[in-house]
Amino acid sequence: MRHNEPVSTADDIETASLTALPSALPAETATPEVDADLPVDRYLNRELSWLDFNSRVLALAEDQSMPILERAKFLAIFASNLDEFFMVRVAGLKRRDETGLSVRSADGRSPREQLQMIASRSQKIADRHARVFIDSVAPALEAENIRLVEWTELTPEQQSRLRQHFHNELFPVLTPLAVDPAHPFPYISGLSLNLAVTVRDRIEGSEHFARVKVPDNVNRFIRVDTLTGDSDRGREDTPAPVLFLPLEKLIAANLSELFPGMDVVDHHLFRVTRNADFEVDEDRDEDLLQALERELARRRFGSPVRLEVGDDMTEHMLEMLLRELDVAAVDVVQIPGLLDLTALWQVYGLDRPALKERPFVPKTHPAFGERETPKSIFSTLRDGDVLVHHPYDSFSTSVQRFIEQAAADPHVLAIKQTLYRTSGDSPIVNALIDAAAAGKQVVALVELKARFDEQANIKWARKLEQAGVHVVYGLVGLKTHCKTCLVVRREGSTIRRYCHIGTGNYNPKTARLYEDVGLFTAAPEVGADLTDLFNTLTGYSRKQEYRNLLVAPAGIRTGIVDRIDGEIRAFENGDARARIQLKANALVDEQVIDALYRASRAGVPVDVVVRGICALKPGIVGLSENIVVRSILGQFLEHSRILHFGAQDEYWIGSADMMHRNLDRRVEVMVQVRDHRLVADLQDIFDSAMDSRTRCWELRSEGRWEARPAAGEEVRDHQRRMARRTRRNVEPK
Repeated sequence: MRHNEPVSTADDIETASLTALPSALPAETATPEVDADLPVDRYLNRELSWLDFNSRVLALAEDQSMPILERAKFLAIFASNLDEFFMVRVAGLKRRDETGLSVRSADGRSPREQLQMIASRSQKIADRHARVFIDSVAPALEAENIRLVEWTELTPEQQSRLRQHFHNELFPVLTPLAVDPAHPFPYISGLSLNLAVTVRDRIEGSEHFARVKVPDNVNRFIRVDTLTGDSDRGREDTPAPVLFLPLEKLIAANLSELFPGMDVVDHHLFRVTRNADFEVDEDRDEDLLQALERELARRRFGSPVRLEVGDDMTEHMLEMLLRELDVAAVDVVQIPGLLDLTALWQVYGLDRPALKERPFVPKTHPAFGERETPKSIFSTLRDGDVLVHHPYDSFSTSVQRFIEQAAADPHVLAIKQTLYRTSGDSPIVNALIDAAAAGKQVVALVELKARFDEQANIKWARKLEQAGVHVVYGLVGLKTHCKTCLVVRREGSTIRRYCHIGTGNYNPKTARLYEDVGLFTAAPEVGADLTDLFNTLTGYSRKQEYRNLLVAPAGIRTGIVDRIDGEIRAFENGDARARIQLKANALVDEQVIDALYRASRAGVPVDVVVRGICALKPGIVGLSENIVVRSILGQFLEHSRILHFGAQDEYWIGSADMMHRNLDRRVEVMVQVRDHRLVADLQDIFDSAMDSRTRCWELRSEGRWEARPAAGEEVRDHQRRMARRTRRNVEPK
């Protein structure tokens, strides 16, 4: 799912572990240390900030200047994001409330107070989501001959064909489940669509409830035009009509076939979201892989955290569902129109390029030559460092080629790599397997606990192990989230180390959708640092200090705060270069935020580019008037993490967001980029993002996000500017 979604990932909404910290409060919910010089109410609520982020995603679907299938895609992304938010963040808050953990959020709210705010906001945002589809996107699709139809809108011939399809393809797999003293209420799987049906016995006159699950292993929308042969009726200058019938509409129209001898009184659609937040007790479980498989099986049976129903559901039916599912009324979200608009990905999949953004074709970075005449990456790196910027610079001809060349090179002795999320058919994994088969020492650190990718990573771990790769799962109690690869190569009488450190996963699919940066280097000090890091990850080393890296959980927060303090001192000493620029997915960590507040109070300009959550309040006189916070959403998911400290002339990139889980409970790596050519590219990213003409949202002190530039002002697109820059770099002059 996430591999198709260029706005959010599950990483954005993970919650704190309650089992990993048995003797302490979860770090992510712990109240920050009070700074007497700073106001108490200096943080925005992170849960509401996340909902604000998803509202910005919805704003993209509302943007009528965007191609219509892109708008439909953003409706699907919004829905998927919200599902995961409830499965993880809301589930975590409910667990804390139910277990009596009274720890408050950084903005002073209890779990129950936050749940109440979320419930109020969720109904409003669900209404807005549905209305965007009903009132704007669906009519715009219909204007392009793409329609979602009701059963009653079909011709008798079309209905006849679809009834035949129902009998042949659906009827055999449907299982109506009665609810009575002999039939307990059935288990409702998370995120499944279900029909709640009331039937009346024709003889006795009594009414009964039954549940029919809508199959989730087939497409949600049936192509009526294809099934009935109507797709050939378009004129040469007009695309043939595309008619989609939701699967539940076909089932509902034929419910009498499932209940012969009964009258169908009414039917209503509902959907349950379940708690998908679980933790493995790594102190108890000796085999992490087996323990994780066991917990994944339990995920299916998590407690309900949300019940979505159609806004036409009867009170009687709703009361019965609340009782049987043990769901509180506050957890009900009523949806006008269709439930589960994640299915709009199917509509987006139509072959209608004129209704989508023009596909972007990545370019080979000029340092690595053209595709037809690829240069040896090793010889390139001996001449100097290289910075790649995805998706503008091709992943396949840079990162992927680096690992494939290492696997095939007879002089390479070892490859060591971290894998957090990778693609279904991974060329990276295949290259590691080839390297092991060639006799190289290959170590792969596979993070089994990457949320919602656990099953895929278990599969890759087993496949790598079977091929002779040394597979490890990282450190007990920590997720390994860093993006690092180390290649050890013999060159004559010496050993040279080649490194890649990035902000994004080793995943060629998401590398075409996610904006990330990565550093290639043969610098000896970086190679030595990565060697030490992998020794820590695979062995018993407790090294915490590195030459050219900041490594969490021991060093990133302190390294950042120290450098912020350095900018303050430089500004107070009259250094006009003093400036702090930060680009991340989220800014939540109170210690980092407080350090930025101190910088602002001292007069240091602070630029923040954050895609999602931001708990910092900018623009408050005497606290944060020198801080500007922007958010950029677009065709690609802004995913890179970049730091710039002006007076110290330092640029850092890496895997860490400014969140407790990243800085306290994960292995993260940030590397300093030193080459003046490369830092110019990083500065260009900041300059474009902070340009007053760049399309973005700016955060106001009260927590409101304001679209910028204002109406009527000149507008520039940051991502298109980055794409043009890449083309200029690779095209002949």
